[in-house]
Amino acid sequence: MSKPDLIVALGERRYAVERPWPQGPEARALKGITDVAVDSRGQVLVYQRIDSLVDAPIDPVAVFDAAGQCVGAWGRDAVVDAHSLSVAPDGRILLIDRDAHQVLIFDADFRPLGSLGERHGPNRPFNHPTDVAVAPSGDIYVADGYGAAHVHRFDATGRLIQTWGRPGRGPGEFTTPHGIAVLADGRVLVGDRENDRVQVFTPEGAFLAAWGDFFHPMDIHVDATGLVHVTDQIPRLSLLSPDGALLGRCRPVLNGAHGMSSDTAGNLYLAEMVPNRVTRLRRLG
Repeated sequence: MSKPDLIVALGERRYAVERPWPQGPEARALKGITDVAVDSRGQVLVYQRIDSLVDAPIDPVAVFDAAGQCVGAWGRDAVVDAHSLSVAPDGRILLIDRDAHQVLIFDADFRPLGSLGERHGPNRPFNHPTDVAVAPSGDIYVADGYGAAHVHRFDATGRLIQTWGRPGRGPGEFTTPHGIAVLADGRVLVGDRENDRVQVFTPEGAFLAAWGDFFHPMDIHVDATGLVHVTDQIPRLSLLSPDGALLGRCRPVLNGAHGMSSDTAGNLYLAEMVPNRVTRLRRLG
């Protein structure tokens, strides 16, 4: 019996659901998949989490080409607790090492460039950070959501400029700021997970708006056209305009995507933790 063709829609956009993606032996050997990103070469980076106190070491970043062939892996001995990763506009790759309280920075060839935060130094300034995004200006924004309720802003050199946020439910307050993204105009989007909303800020951290109608938003991704994607725990994927207008929704995964990314062809990649796999939404039309 052949497998059915599953099609989902985000507004006028249509996608074929491909899961798991890819399907080779290297993909089946992936450990706890926590995030995915497309690098400046169009390669798909899959970020894997293990319990570093129990499990054997691995290369936490597996690299696949657009056809789904594994072309390498890297990061062994650099990462304690993988959580999320991001590719900057200039091609740099930033990894959240959550339980080491650090952001690790690599160039496009996977060579280390530096880091943000003191390694194994909680509250200097991170306390189990969750996500990172780089603005068009070069500023770096880090959501610090498991042990804190903050957003930290760094300049392009890695100097801490400011910190905002505190526990709560009011404007500019957070309960698990989890996903973070920056729009082309510099506005900062923060997935305030347990408050079921996405908060919108100026580049300097001034509260602008709260977008609701989400259930525990997990990740935020802005694609090359400037549209905003939000994955939550219903589970569903929402497509919004840069001003927060809902353009479409679908349910492309079984239990929710912890992270996501897209490529220049408009395909979407979703990192699922249960079951452990990547789902690709192949753009149609």
